[in-house]
Amino acid sequence: MKTVQTMLAEAEAEVPRISPDEAKGLLGRADVLFLDVREPAEVATSGKVPGAVAVPRGLVEFRADPASAMHDKAFDRAKTVIAYCASGGRSALVGKTLKEMGYSNVRNLGGFKGWLEAGGDVEKT
Repeated sequence: MKTVQTMLAEAEAEVPRISPDEAKGLLGRADVLFLDVREPAEVATSGKVPGAVAVPRGLVEFRADPASAMHDKAFDRAKTVIAYCASGGRSALVGKTLKEMGYSNVRNLGGFKGWLEAGGDVEKT
């Protein structure tokens, strides 16, 4: 039986971190998808990384799978996916899941707070 701590450790070992400064350099590139996996109320309260696709963690698999009726065309296995959440746990788990789904270039930005502290731009929703 796995605990959430075990699951997080596995995800963090599998999905590399990217610093906010590194991520800022990738903002706006057509081959990069910023993915906000927080809940809609969280995104509405604080905004998001400009251009990020906001998909709650519970729906990511459905949006990422081209065979799903809920597929979002922003998801492309050829893109670098940079996931983030409030503190980095949900985005690590999503990153691991996306890798299992064939997305080979996935990074965990961690928490949105770190993006803000690094002076990252914010898009209000």
